[in-house]
Amino acid sequence: MDWNNRIAVVTGAGGTLCSEIAAFLAGKGVKVVLIGRTAAKLEKTAEAIAKVGGVCRIEPGDVTDEPRMREIAEKVSSEWGLCHILVNGAGGNNINAMSTLTQFDARELDNSLEEGERGFLGLDMAAFESVLKINTLGTVIPSRIFGAQMARDGGGSILNFASMNTYRPLTRVAAYAMSKAAILNFTQWLANYFAPANIRVNAVAPGFFVNERSVKYLRTPDGGLSQRGKNVMQHTPLQRFGEAKELLGCVEWLLDDDKAAFVTGITVPVDGGFLASTGV
Repeated sequence: MDWNNRIAVVTGAGGTLCSEIAAFLAGKGVKVVLIGRTAAKLEKTAEAIAKVGGVCRIEPGDVTDEPRMREIAEKVSSEWGLCHILVNGAGGNNINAMSTLTQFDARELDNSLEEGERGFLGLDMAAFESVLKINTLGTVIPSRIFGAQMARDGGGSILNFASMNTYRPLTRVAAYAMSKAAILNFTQWLANYFAPANIRVNAVAPGFFVNERSVKYLRTPDGGLSQRGKNVMQHTPLQRFGEAKELLGCVEWLLDDDKAAFVTGITVPVDGGFLASTGV
């Protein structure tokens, strides 16, 4: 399709994966709206876009803040035009919503775990709820607001972010796994709902791409593999972590109104074979 001067909104645009996607789209002539909570991270993405001669604008905001998202949408539509592409990349986890234990321990019942140990029964429910909110409502709210613009414009494409947790709940991350499982279901639901408006809705499910958050759990301070990192490698036939640029082919295809014209409601794993391997 002709990408020139299309309007794309990328949430989580300061992150490892979505900063790469934003720069890639800008390099194809798309005008990109960068949304994220941290302006400094968005500025780094904007610098990368400037290097490829792209056009972007920084719009800091929390994707669960519906009034702020509506404010951004109205500003962009009045100054640039209606959104045609939405990448729902914002999301995350919270260490207080993660257990350190991988299985139930009877010491949880009388609060006798060692300092620093945390089981499911002792998780911070406010943190748990925050993970559910950012990963679910943080996709729902932008989809409502920018999806309405696409419907007015006669069509568009929404790309959600699932995870390996969408298919298999990894240990320790109950809230994150629960929320990412919801993304696949919501992607299918929204694809059905928006079909009459000529809006396609799909998702990617990245495997293990090391970013600022996951590096703490997958690698050791000296750059080696942590035990969790070794466990991941045992289930990854390609025997390495993914690089952000390796997500771009799948993203480009799903967003292309010509090449993926008959594709909607699917979630595509980009995982180095992780889901295909039992590790045995």
